[in-house]
Amino acid sequence: MHPETPVSITDTMRALAYVGDLSMGQPTDHSLRTAWLGARLAHASGCGARDCEAVQQVALLRWSGCTANAPDFSALIGDDVGGRALLMSQKTSDPAYAAIGRQVMDARQQLSEIHCEVSGDIARMLSVPADVELALRSIFATGDGTGSNVPASVYMVALASDIEVLSRAQGVERMLDIIGHKSGKAYPEPLAAIALRHAASWLEVLDHDESWQASLTFGALADQGTVSLELLADVIDLKLPWMTGYSRRVAVAARGGAVAMGLGMETAERCHRAALVHGIGRAAVPNSVWNISGRLSAAAREQLRLAPYWTSRATARIGALAGAADAGSYAAERLDGSGAFRACVAASIPVEGRIVAAASAWIALQSLRPWRAAMTPDAARALLEAEADAGRFDSAAVRAICSGSARAEDGTQDKVMLTERETEVFRGISLGLTNKEVARSLAISPSTVRTHVENVFRKLECTTRAAATLKAVTLRLI
Repeated sequence: MHPETPVSITDTMRALAYVGDLSMGQPTDHSLRTAWLGARLAHASGCGARDCEAVQQVALLRWSGCTANAPDFSALIGDDVGGRALLMSQKTSDPAYAAIGRQVMDARQQLSEIHCEVSGDIARMLSVPADVELALRSIFATGDGTGSNVPASVYMVALASDIEVLSRAQGVERMLDIIGHKSGKAYPEPLAAIALRHAASWLEVLDHDESWQASLTFGALADQGTVSLELLADVIDLKLPWMTGYSRRVAVAARGGAVAMGLGMETAERCHRAALVHGIGRAAVPNSVWNISGRLSAAAREQLRLAPYWTSRATARIGALAGAADAGSYAAERLDGSGAFRACVAASIPVEGRIVAAASAWIALQSLRPWRAAMTPDAARALLEAEADAGRFDSAAVRAICSGSARAEDGTQDKVMLTERETEVFRGISLGLTNKEVARSLAISPSTVRTHVENVFRKLECTTRAAATLKAVTLRLI
């Protein structure tokens, strides 16, 4: 079994912040700016260095649960990315804002539960301090600004986010008006008073002094070691239930393909890392577009072409993961120039990009999609070989990946054990199938499926499908 791929905790946090910003339809420095503003609020409130660091960490991980409830947002409002961006803008005069707000409010508890459980579990896997994890599990508990059990960092980050988003969406004066109105409601009055005094000058610094990013600090986490890059891949895949485990399988196929091509272990590891993060930009595209069956409109095709673009743009935000993101961003390119987003030809595509492109297609063809059944390995191989013969894929990469040497690896950890039937049932549930659909596929009753799902949730100590899926994939149980 190939070992987990180590990456620094701080680079993972930066990458999660980037994915979260894309998911929320925000500029890709939104979470960084919010972290800086939150630290200013904390310092002005008399907090020490440790508490200021905690606020920054909460801000960077605040939207880490966004991919988890994207399917639910999509079912409610259609455009999960644009809809959440509109909600954050707080443009109450916009009829669309009011309509979306009513729909989301009715499902607020469910949406919050999914988000908070997943972001809290991510925080635990990153080994952040306990107060940061608690804040992330309480991130939406800012109803009246007076909750005695709500960590202060939750209010600080909520207020910092309002400063950042509202000043951009509605202007500084309107931002100050809204904060004044929400004082004592969404956040404590003393905190709002600090914001009203200093927000404008802080924004001046953010907009005119690039050195502000250097002041962001991760505290003890910066020296705390590494976390598995597979965690980031799993969070990326949560956005679409039918993508569960996809990036891991692509990574295994890409690594095996590189080995079979005789390219050496360093290249194989680069392919593995690139495949794990090649889907970063997927978060920027609404689920409603990814779920389209049949012929795509020109507008939908253009949106999908932007997914690898946003993966490429991540290189400026995610530290040592930049090289992996750059190579992974070639996953949709084709050797004849017909791919996305660069539409570059063979000579311009690095070997890692060619291998990840072939590996992602190989795994995708054999995976169930909402609009089609999974292909058999023989059918997938025939189609890929035909595409290679037509000059769209690297022939050597296709032969190596389809040869069987890049077959996915199985494995479990001893801490949590699922029965064979529980695994079968939950694998279907994790892919977005309903209890009835799983029951039909396994020739058992829906009530039996429900019992197995309840057992899986109990064993994994989770209450939502998204959180259970993340933990099950991380533990290699499905």
